[in-house]
Amino acid sequence: MTRSQLIAQIRKKLSFLCVGLDTDVALLPECVRHLPNPVVAFNKQIIDATHDLCVAYKPNTAFYESRGVTGWQDLVQTWKSIPENCLSIADAKRGDIGNTSTLYAQAFFEGKSSGMSFDAITVAPYMGSDSVKPFLAFKDKWTIVLALTSNDGSADFQYHGLESNPLFEQVISQVQSWASPEQLMFVVGATRGEAFTAIRKLAPQHFLLVPGVGAQGGSLADVCHFGITSDCGLLVNASRSIIYASSGTDFAERAREEALRMQQEMAIELNKINF
Repeated sequence: MTRSQLIAQIRKKLSFLCVGLDTDVALLPECVRHLPNPVVAFNKQIIDATHDLCVAYKPNTAFYESRGVTGWQDLVQTWKSIPENCLSIADAKRGDIGNTSTLYAQAFFEGKSSGMSFDAITVAPYMGSDSVKPFLAFKDKWTIVLALTSNDGSADFQYHGLESNPLFEQVISQVQSWASPEQLMFVVGATRGEAFTAIRKLAPQHFLLVPGVGAQGGSLADVCHFGITSDCGLLVNASRSIIYASSGTDFAERAREEALRMQQEMAIELNKINF
């Protein structure tokens, strides 16, 4: 999915919602646990119930990789269930030396070899350019680089350096020189709302993938106030608050209700900028 196609979907759906498919076997509703492929069945019902309200889906690969071969097969089938008009993001947070990063990229981008061809992957930039550029070599794919995350431990490293130029700002400044906004996004946590102003000065055109709204307590209004652009420029992710909105037989319906609530809030924010 190209940048223009993504923007077109945001405009069509009046939504910049990304649904995180962080599907934990231990939290599956009883009504799907007896099925032959409960994770796939659960994910498909979530997708079927929400695909007209969101523009992206983001499986966190740890929930699948931790279950070995079965988990990988579930990830492949989940990717196949994501509609073509929704951006598919592998939240894998990869990042290693060049030849290894190339193989990681092939694992998630090259469908002929792995069975999956995600539109995008999250990448950790700590090892520098030769760990990120192999992903950027796939010109029809998105690389989403961790910049400022929403977890408590982000302060351990991401704010190091001069107060006027912390490490996360240096990361954004350096990385954006490697690719254009047509191919590169940044992860910025919703719980860091005040930082969006500085980030937008550094990366005014890049899309930002924003976790932390919902169960983590981030404010959608703050994210939009500080981070929205004329092209929207945001993908706001919600995982637990949507997919675990209910543990009963109505889990898909309740997921849709929560996704609709967020979509309606997003429509209001988009209308504010005459999008």
